[in-house]
Amino acid sequence: MSQLEDMRLFVDVLDAGSFTAAAEKLGLSKQYVSKRVMALEARLGVRLLARSTRHLRVTELGRSYEEAARIILQDVDGLEQRISGTNRVPRGRLRVSAPMSFGTMHLSPVLPAFLAAYPEVALELDLNDRTVDLLGEGYDLAVRIGSLADSSLIARSIAPVAMVTCCSPAYLARHGVPAHPHELAAHECLLYGHGRHVEWQFGGTPPLRVAVTGRMRANNGELVRDAAIQGLGLAYLPTFIVGEAIEAGELVTVLDDWRPPTQAVHAVYPQHRQASLPLQTFVDFLRSRFAAPIRVQ
Repeated sequence: MSQLEDMRLFVDVLDAGSFTAAAEKLGLSKQYVSKRVMALEARLGVRLLARSTRHLRVTELGRSYEEAARIILQDVDGLEQRISGTNRVPRGRLRVSAPMSFGTMHLSPVLPAFLAAYPEVALELDLNDRTVDLLGEGYDLAVRIGSLADSSLIARSIAPVAMVTCCSPAYLARHGVPAHPHELAAHECLLYGHGRHVEWQFGGTPPLRVAVTGRMRANNGELVRDAAIQGLGLAYLPTFIVGEAIEAGELVTVLDDWRPPTQAVHAVYPQHRQASLPLQTFVDFLRSRFAAPIRVQ
């Protein structure tokens, strides 16, 4: 059996979680799959998997091999599709990271249509508000909102997003209405994200950036929204998170004369994945579904 096929079997075992599950999926015997992975380890001279009667654990060297193997296999699949002329039919597996709120509120309703349209594409979606390491953690693509740090990654805008500063009517009754962004220093601000230093950006020429502080910080926008509804402070969030609460009167916008500039939702992926037909098809699908601003108030 070729090195490439052994490599693919190893990745299939990791995806399935066990030799038994991988063998059932591939229509092979468990003994054969285990034998090929052992042959791969023998050829490399290292242990890729730590085996026990109940668990299968990837070793540190195994994880490094997996990351490189996925890139190689993706490149080979893409090359074969282009050369064989089957690139019109997207096929393969996509591992995608997306923010929790955007994933549950906007990706969830459209994914069934994507999977129905492209039955040979498998999609693994991981919802998490942290910024993942695409290469180090084996993701094909990440959905990110707002300003992007300079990097070697490719970014494509898939949707514009409006931002607002808002709070509950009860909070305004107790603390008054800020008339200028600089007055935020006297207010309790609800911080969204991980960084220790938080700035909120407002419209103007040039745009105004104001450092804000507060006693509460969370890495999930819906949690920040709910804290604002309870009167705990001012929130600076996308309208797709707070739009319904604003319409219901649970939240009111402030600093409307300083409305933050519209931001964007981006699809971000490594340069070596730009030729992947399943990835580009997924990005184009998202761009077509989210061409208009999401819940602009």
